[in-house]
Amino acid sequence: MPFSSLRSRNNAFAFLSLDRRGDLREDAAWLGERAHAASARYVLLRRDGSALVDATGTALRGLSHSESVALLGSVVAPNYLGSAAADWFLLQADDALAESVAAELGARFLDLRSAGTALPAFDAGLFAYARALAHWQQRMRHCNACAAPLRLEAAGHRAKCTNPQCGIEHFPRTDPAIIVIVTHGDACLLGRGQRWPERRYSTLAGFVEPGETLEDAVRREVFEEAGVRVAECDYHSSQPWPFPASIMLGFTATAEDRRIAVGPELEDARWFSAQDIAAQLQSRELVLSSPLSVSYRLIEHWLREQAGLELSTLNHDEPFMLKRA
Repeated sequence: MPFSSLRSRNNAFAFLSLDRRGDLREDAAWLGERAHAASARYVLLRRDGSALVDATGTALRGLSHSESVALLGSVVAPNYLGSAAADWFLLQADDALAESVAAELGARFLDLRSAGTALPAFDAGLFAYARALAHWQQRMRHCNACAAPLRLEAAGHRAKCTNPQCGIEHFPRTDPAIIVIVTHGDACLLGRGQRWPERRYSTLAGFVEPGETLEDAVRREVFEEAGVRVAECDYHSSQPWPFPASIMLGFTATAEDRRIAVGPELEDARWFSAQDIAAQLQSRELVLSSPLSVSYRLIEHWLREQAGLELSTLNHDEPFMLKRA
């Protein structure tokens, strides 16, 4: 079985070979030199979180320093993201300015969910990182201790309260959530949410609560949602999930038995054998999570281990769903 670090690399947004250079974010001279270099590239985000991509929508359209100055001037302050062949920076612009840049370059904007499957792995991961940082900056404008304005520091990765009597430092937050495929014998447990599209089933998930281990969160969430008691669980892989500010921590687990008592968060929960999944995907009675989610990788992993089936060869996802009224 591959190491978890290798499994994580298969997850959308998770393959980002980038040196974030956190040790140099305070060095204004170093940052200035990197920002003005001919090799520097700038990821441009619109206020809604969409990123500038090329006309085909298959790659980020990174701006050079000269392009950023010519098209954006000094209106937009860059934040440092990291280094990977080039130094990457984040720029944010309001809709009107962003659209003028896209029109000038013959480019367009793409939302993050679409980018997860449309862009190369590095581009998708860089977009997710930039989007998460931008979201935190947009929401974190005032100190939550004294309400004074905040000032961004450390190349956009820290916000400091401007009130001298307070001076608290704030850092980007990530909310951990577990997602788990629970098995018993030759079957796995899948559920469907109250507001999900027809026929959609997925692995169970939920946020980690204060004072809780990841394993305890797995046990609690599975019991709350489906009434199933988890005997043991093990870490599988992780996935950045900036919708808006989470990280998904994937687990595999075994249940004590197959008794189900559906909780208020789900409409339904069922045990599916590998043959059930294959047959119902083929008949279009079942729709699973898209490859955008680590849920897909958890189901893929189980089908391969349980029955030697490859999920990628089976019918799945929205193209096979009936249109909703």
